[in-house]
Amino acid sequence: MFWFVMFVVFLVIEIITVGLVSIWFSFGSLFALLSTCFTDNIYIQAIVFVVFSLALILICRPLLKSKFIKTEATNYGKFIGKIGVVTKEITSHEYGEVKVDGTIWTAKSNKKIKVDEKVKVLDIEGVKLIVERVDD
Repeated sequence: MFWFVMFVVFLVIEIITVGLVSIWFSFGSLFALLSTCFTDNIYIQAIVFVVFSLALILICRPLLKSKFIKTEATNYGKFIGKIGVVTKEITSHEYGEVKVDGTIWTAKSNKKIKVDEKVKVLDIEGVKLIVERVDD
């Protein structure tokens, strides 16, 4: 009964988290449950659980992860290196605004940059652009 309960617990955890981790422990629990037909020794059952769980994690998870868990590309690096125009003055102590590719961003710089000056995007910190003035 213990291994069946563990199967259900790991299955519920997998349904909640959807990370393709707990499911392998669920299958390991099923193999341990099956081993109760052959032995009453809890140590052997635990070894069966650990061996099958780890084997399934190491063999099956990478295969299924590439099929079912998709990572999406972000636009993080899209703006780095681009030239924009300051729409709200930037100082070393206050954020300003910059328009890059038609999008307004909050921006900061370690130097004062006036409205309508051109800037180059150096980096992104959170949702703020780090910029420097571009000398024509």
